[in-house]
Amino acid sequence: MKIAARLLPTILFALAGWPSLFSQAVEPPSALTLARDGHWLVIRSPQIPAGEIRINYLEAYCRAGSTDADWVKHTVIKHTSEFVSLTDDAKVLKLRDTLADGVTVEHTITASADEVDFRLTAHNPTATRSEAHWAQPCVRLAAFTGFDPQVTQSKNLDDYLGKCFVFLDGQLARMPTRDWATQARYTPGQVWCPKGVPRTDVNPRPLSPLVPSHGLIGVFSGDEKLIFSTAWEPYQELFQGVGRCVHSDFRLGGLPPGETKQIRGKIYIVPNDVPALLTRYGKDFPEHREARPPAGAN
Repeated sequence: MKIAARLLPTILFALAGWPSLFSQAVEPPSALTLARDGHWLVIRSPQIPAGEIRINYLEAYCRAGSTDADWVKHTVIKHTSEFVSLTDDAKVLKLRDTLADGVTVEHTITASADEVDFRLTAHNPTATRSEAHWAQPCVRLAAFTGFDPQVTQSKNLDDYLGKCFVFLDGQLARMPTRDWATQARYTPGQVWCPKGVPRTDVNPRPLSPLVPSHGLIGVFSGDEKLIFSTAWEPYQELFQGVGRCVHSDFRLGGLPPGETKQIRGKIYIVPNDVPALLTRYGKDFPEHREARPPAGAN
């Protein structure tokens, strides 16, 4: 009993350290935070390659009839973006866009452990129908995919293609996919137009003849350990662009006078587990019915 009494302080001291050791063992991944830097939406985390992902948010609001039209003279509707607020923990960012035709779009953007959630409210307070049919969040992914983000336009901007993917016939397809289109008003790049969207109303880059299985598009990190992916509802197109970027571009569809529309989106930054990602995406976007983990997904 005397020996046990002498050992008791040592035992208690060791036990006192167990909670901290246990918490280290199960510590969740570093949570994402948000920042606004001019027209850039910045997602930050120590786990992201280079520490951050930058999004031209929003690159443009666009008119219909855009597939074979001049981008500046016809397609783009000018807008201004106003910073509204950012919480002290950098988790919830609010923005307000005002389009040249009077439409307003309120953005509530919320970061969590491994995703960013977008909730948008578009409203037309005018007496005229808006021509805004779709809009572009342009996600720059050079560093995430293991390439130099400072490379200029004179370099090969398709070098990251092998890291990019869409889903075709229910299967993950790395780029360049089969039937890769090369002809368009502007090149290079690749556009996928979903069912229900006129093929005359998408980006004026090469338009794939293939229809995507659903609205998820993404890339693998340079070391293949992480996946970045994004989706919106409703969505207008999926796009791989010349800024080492991928897009899921959301649909407005034109707003009649007085109309209000709700739009939502997600960014996932998760471990490389495609079936788990598809299961999660399917729950978040039940409208995209084909988002089911296919047999043998990898």
